[in-house]
Amino acid sequence: MSEAVNAAALDTLFNQARTHNGWLERSVSDETLQQVYDLLKMGPTSANCSPARLVFIRTPEGKEKLRPALSSGNLAKTLSAPVTAIVAWDSEFYEQLPVLFPHGDARSWFTSSPQLAEETAFRNSSMQAAYLIFACRALGLDTGPMSGFDRAVVDSAFFADSTWRSNLLVNIGYGDPGKLYDRLPRLPFADVCQFA
Repeated sequence: MSEAVNAAALDTLFNQARTHNGWLERSVSDETLQQVYDLLKMGPTSANCSPARLVFIRTPEGKEKLRPALSSGNLAKTLSAPVTAIVAWDSEFYEQLPVLFPHGDARSWFTSSPQLAEETAFRNSSMQAAYLIFACRALGLDTGPMSGFDRAVVDSAFFADSTWRSNLLVNIGYGDPGKLYDRLPRLPFADVCQFA
């Protein structure tokens, strides 16, 4: 795995990819969402803990259930998106570690420290959300990740009787290029990077 991807792949994943706010009326199939998951699950997490859990909201009923949690600026674009993924984390992710990390008793690392378990789950599910975005892009889909929502409302509506907790939302579909904002600036290397 020492070969760099070509320029077209870099454009698809980074250079030309955009956060979308408007969507074409084109559905995303179950098979495509399965492919997205099959790619994102291969991304690394610490001790292969894989704490992310996903809810793909596609129905009008699901969108209405989500509506009260959305900020006003995220409402229209979310209700019109073909899919909205709730990227959540399982607070008991460590119960899967005997299967996911059979090299040692990694489960005990987290059962003895709820704070470490929560921090690990949130951090690694955030990484998995990024893998979700890149998997979507790799398969020709566009995304619009968001943190403008009320987590308590989402958790109450979707996860009341579970160990899952919401992290962020990602709208998924085929973006409408006519509704893109101009690309915003990025900070230069010298402002954010150091050598030690």
